[in-house]
Amino acid sequence: MGDSGWVLGIESTAHTFSFGLVDSDGKPYPSESSTILPTEGGIHPRKAAEHHADSAGDLFARILERENLDKDQLSAIAYSQGPGLAPCLRAGASAARTISSALKIPLIGVNHCVAHIEIGREQCGCDDPVLLYASGGNTQVITQLSGRYRVLGETLDIGIGNMLDKFARSNGIPFPGGPKVEQNALLWEGDSLEDIPLPYVVQGMDLAFSGILTAATKATKEDVPFAAVCWSLQEHAFAACVEVAERALAHSGKNELLLGGGVACNERLREMCEIMCAERGAKSYAPPKMYCVDNGTMIARLGWLELKEGRVTSLSESAINPSLRTDDSEIIWA
Repeated sequence: MGDSGWVLGIESTAHTFSFGLVDSDGKPYPSESSTILPTEGGIHPRKAAEHHADSAGDLFARILERENLDKDQLSAIAYSQGPGLAPCLRAGASAARTISSALKIPLIGVNHCVAHIEIGREQCGCDDPVLLYASGGNTQVITQLSGRYRVLGETLDIGIGNMLDKFARSNGIPFPGGPKVEQNALLWEGDSLEDIPLPYVVQGMDLAFSGILTAATKATKEDVPFAAVCWSLQEHAFAACVEVAERALAHSGKNELLLGGGVACNERLREMCEIMCAERGAKSYAPPKMYCVDNGTMIARLGWLELKEGRVTSLSESAINPSLRTDDSEIIWA
């Protein structure tokens, strides 16, 4: 990569299509993004992919214009190769291949989950953290061991963000529902979990959210105040995530916890992680919210790290992998 080269990153795993940049030193710049917001139901993968394809040209032009860049100043393009919704991933990969071919610059397919970790490390300045990765499609507790990010615990059914969105949708709140659940939880003045009991979702080092979703949805139909159910749902689900994260800290002997994923925007989850870490002499980190949600900048940052080590993706290896695991990717830059 040339000294003046910028790396463009394209994120397209689900509802958000996003273009982001890092400069030749790996410094991140805010993304230009477009998110499809269904008026009813959840994300329809085909419609989301069509939205992404329609948005590509505009987002590309906007981010270059905003940073006063010419396309010839780009030295590489990174994209989310997986995991994610297949039609959405294909839209991003297609855009990346087109730009790579037209500009004759390297293509780098990256792991979306690892990108969340690396933008968090860069933004927060933490060195070797345990990551609590909480998003719509993923809930995992991760740490680095022997050259890979290893999953120490994860959801056995649905991601915590998906659970919050489904609960909100069952109560007439359109996607994204998580922020509305957070807002309603703040309206409840009670402080006892015994008042609104819900299932606890820890299973060893793993989590499961479908049962608590069913119970919370049932509670709202039994004249329990909606704000109370939102509060209890957050307290139970977040406490379970924090418990597994604390076990991971104890197991690994590490003293840094890093939050990532869209649910890491939730202030109550951040607070609970800070309390837990303070009690055990550790430090809790959370990146700016624009880098917790899916964004092209985190893809650009990981692409820059991989390009520095000489790894690029040939066209024959550029196919998407919707089931890509966090621990499938070798960490060659650490």
